[in-house]
Parts: sequence; C-alpha cells; structure tokens
Amino acid sequence: MSTSTEQSADLTAATTLLRFATAGSVDDGKSTLVGRLLHDSKSVLADQLEAVEHVSRSRGQEAPDLALLTDGLRAEREQGITIDVAYRYFATPRRRFILADTPGHVQYTRNMVTGASTAELAVVLVDARNGVVEQTRRHAAVAALLRVPHVVLAVNKMDLVDYAEPVFAAIAQEFTTYASELGVPEITAIPISALAGDNVVEPSANMDWYGGPTVLEHLETVPVSHDLTACHARFPVQYVIRPQTAEHPDYRGYAGQIAAGAFRVGEEVTVLPSGKTSTITAIDALGEAVDIAWAPQSVTIRLADDIDISRGDLLAPAGDAPATSQDVEATVCHVADRPLAVGQRVLLKHTTRTVKAIVKEIPSRLTLDDLSQHPDPGQLVANDIGRVVVRTAEPLALDAYADSRRTGSFLLIDPADGTTLAAGMAGESFATAKAVAVADDEEGWDF
Repeated sequence: MSTSTEQSADLTAATTLLRFATAGSVDDGKSTLVGRLLHDSKSVLADQLEAVEHVSRSRGQEAPDLALLTDGLRAEREQGITIDVAYRYFATPRRRFILADTPGHVQYTRNMVTGASTAELAVVLVDARNGVVEQTRRHAAVAALLRVPHVVLAVNKMDLVDYAEPVFAAIAQEFTTYASELGVPEITAIPISALAGDNVVEPSANMDWYGGPTVLEHLETVPVSHDLTACHARFPVQYVIRPQTAEHPDYRGYAGQIAAGAFRVGEEVTVLPSGKTSTITAIDALGEAVDIAWAPQSVTIRLADDIDISRGDLLAPAGDAPATSQDVEATVCHVADRPLAVGQRVLLKHTTRTVKAIVKEIPSRLTLDDLSQHPDPGQLVANDIGRVVVRTAEPLALDAYADSRRTGSFLLIDPADGTTLAAGMAGESFATAKAVAVADDEEGWDF
C-alpha cells in the first residue's frame, strides 16, 4: 500500500482537481466500486486496509470487503447499505479527486443532491442483472437538474451475466436515450465488475469486446473546467467590517467570498437589491491590497461611496447586474420528510441572504418514467422533483441556474425549526426543458 510520503508526492504532481459523485440503486455496488478505486489506485493507507481486513475476517469473509472503506457508520456496516454521503480525497500522478459516495435508497435521494451539487462528473451505477430501474432514472434526472456536465454509466456486476456484451449494450442504449432527453451533455458507458476489479483501474481480460477507457482512466482524462472567472461576476456580502479604531477610523469594507467572475480596483459596481452604484477603491486579500481578485477568493472590497450595504446584498459589475424580482420560478428537489404545499410560508436562503417567502404555486411534478409533467399536484413529498413559484418578501438577485450554479441555487427552509425543505434551481428545469402550462397566479398573497 502507498505510504503517506507517496501520497504527498502524488498530490504535488497532480495539478488538476475533479469533484465527482457516485450514485445508484441499493446493492448496485457503489461503495465496492469506490473501495476498489481507492485500493487499486494505491490510495489506501496500510492501517486503513488492515482495519477493513480485520472487520471482514470477523464476519467470516475471506477477501476484504472494500465497501467498508467508505461505509463508516455503524448502521451502514450492519445493514450493508450507504446512508450518509461519504467524502473521500485521493490522488493519482495525473489528477486529484474529491469523491462523494451517495446513498442508493430512495429515502436518501436527497443526499445525492448534496453530493452532486458541486460535482463536475457523476458515476451512475447499474446492476447488469436489473438494468435501468426507477432509481437510476431518478439519479439521472438529479444529475441533469444540477447541470453535472459529465455522466458515467457504470454497468456493474458484469461477472454475474458472463460478461455478455449484448446485456451491456442494451442497458447503455436505454440509459443514454433517457439521459439525452434530459439534456445531459456527455454520457460515457463502461462495463465493470467492482468486486473483481474489471475495468475499474485495470482493463478487463474478460471483456475484450470493450475498447474504451477504464473508470479511473476516464476520471483522469475527462476535461473539467473550474474557471469561475469566465462567469458573470458576483460578490455576496457576508460581513461589514467597521473597526472604528484610531488606526482605521474611517475603514468600511465588505467581506465575503467571490461567487463567480473577477473584480478589479476602479471597476464600477451595482449593489443589489438597492440598485445603487459605486466604484471599487480597494480590494484587500489576506491582509494585503490587490488590484484584482477572482472566484473563489475570500476578500474585502471597499467602495468610493458610503452606501447602506449589509449581509445578503450582492455586488455585481454595473453593466452585468442580474435583474431583481420577488417572484422566483424554479425546479426543486424536495428533501424533507414533511410535504411542501401551496400556501406554505418558508424562508428562502440565496447565497448569504435569507428572506421570508410563500409557496405561491406548484405547477407540476416530474414523472420519472416518461419525463412527463403531472400538473398541479398541490404538494411535493420527500424525493419529489417539481416546479414551484415562490413569492419573496424582499427582492432577490438570482441568476438562472444554467448560467451559474452558485448564484442560481437556493434553499427553502422551514421557519419553525430551520429544517431544509427543498433545494432549488432557478430558471428552466433541464437543458432541453419541456413546456409546462402554468396556471394563473393565485390571489390573496401580496408581500
């Protein structure tokens, strides 16, 4: 097994970072795939492997159960399932990785939303014996909604279907057709056996009919872009700094993390939602003045004018500011056990801003079997995906989620106890969104 010194060398050599998530139905072998990936890429320390081997032997297993490398909770080990999102960090000489192993149970679909929200690639596992099932379609829909640019279909347990090419081809065709209708831009299908190690890190001698990359080879070579500087510049204000000391009697700075784009000294900016404009006079980063700062740096911005700015306000270039509105139309993944109903009062959290709101409409709920829209469901229950119209008490400056995953997303929160109800994506649902008839606005609520 690799030593910590060897891993450090890998981290130094690897210059790019890929964030990816795994998903699939129960017992499709996600945790085994992740364990195999870590084990065969020599990203497991000796003491970790020894602990896994000890637990496996205590269960009467001859070979180490590699799923235990990610399933760390006692309940996960007892039931043999994944419950919580498990994050793993590893590296090869070609790339560094942050991996989110998400649960397969329908009741934990909400965890996939968490794991895939920042992913550039999603690995969706399918049991070769079962093919594409409802949960597979659900995970494909979530990946499409979250605008994950790359999806890998890993057809697992090929050893249990005698490594038959027709079985793989049929599953790959069905999934590709479905995901393409959702607007997933790139789909790569790979036949694997996570238990035996076929096509995970090393090419399989049992599937000479397959000439594509292994899972690790694809992860190492898939093109990814983290260039948030090319996006519309956005700076949510997190904190106003006013020392009012003898050394800094007039210092007024606005601190936060740049969500996207870049800001420069001398640039004219608009403060939202007020719409007032000013000019950046200074940018402080790590205690030093800089002329330019870009996402995702945490900085303090100073302006030429004393404007009423507080936490939750947004700075944007004067010529590229988003429109503000109190009506938010979005697609949401409902993640709470309690339903989300029309007329319900909620809190909407967008970047650093939290405002009171009300669910004005739920125009439709997505039917995963055929991607049709069920009109006017009245409410959304756990793991539902649907369209909502929310009226907020104060104007918000949201981008379309298709333009910015950072400033186009939001959370709906229960004001009574702070429970997260739904994760929302502003704008159209999918890249190839189907038209949905939206009823006229209901009367009676006017903030």
